[in-house]
Amino acid sequence: MSRPVVLVVGAGPGVSGSLARRFADEDHDVALLGHDQQVLDDLATDLEARGVSVGHACVDVTDEEATREAVRRFGEHTGRIDVVHFNPSAFRETDPLSLGVAELLEDVALGVGALLTVVQAARPFMSAGGRISVTGSMAADEPWEGAASLGVQKAGVRNLVHSIDKTLAPDGIRAVSVTVRGALAREGAFTPDRVAEALWQAITTDESEWRSEVAYSG
Repeated sequence: MSRPVVLVVGAGPGVSGSLARRFADEDHDVALLGHDQQVLDDLATDLEARGVSVGHACVDVTDEEATREAVRRFGEHTGRIDVVHFNPSAFRETDPLSLGVAELLEDVALGVGALLTVVQAARPFMSAGGRISVTGSMAADEPWEGAASLGVQKAGVRNLVHSIDKTLAPDGIRAVSVTVRGALAREGAFTPDRVAEALWQAITTDESEWRSEVAYSG
């Protein structure tokens, strides 16, 4: 029996990297999608040292064709995708009076639309017990007007997660958005490792207690 596989989308040195390491320590092979080749190489080296297999692809996840192809390659190589974690969002420091419609749509394409692409591409390789998770944010409920598109992204992706969960639940696949109610920091309750642990706990929740949104308040 092959090891379970986690696909981390928007892989980087923060929460997504911490979550990838958490899964590797739980004996999951890891597939990484990200936009910075050096970051992917460094993370892959760290994960491989933990004794698991790692694949990675440098791709712009707003490029639907390239993203679908990368996910398909991972799925065909491993024969399975057990967990999909979606991390991307765009931080554009622009208020609503300066934010252009094209800019807003560009950010939503990354922070919301790319989840559709990834889930649709991963679904043929997922089976009952599969899980989809998203790094959510309190910006969905308490947006900062100085980065107006971020709140729209986080509200939108949370809403989409609810729909994905309802759609896939009959097949035994569940989705969850973990709303992080605090700012990431190097110390304290909101370090990347602590947030990754909250994600891990949400992802591994028994189906009898499943909720499609979980808040992490530290």
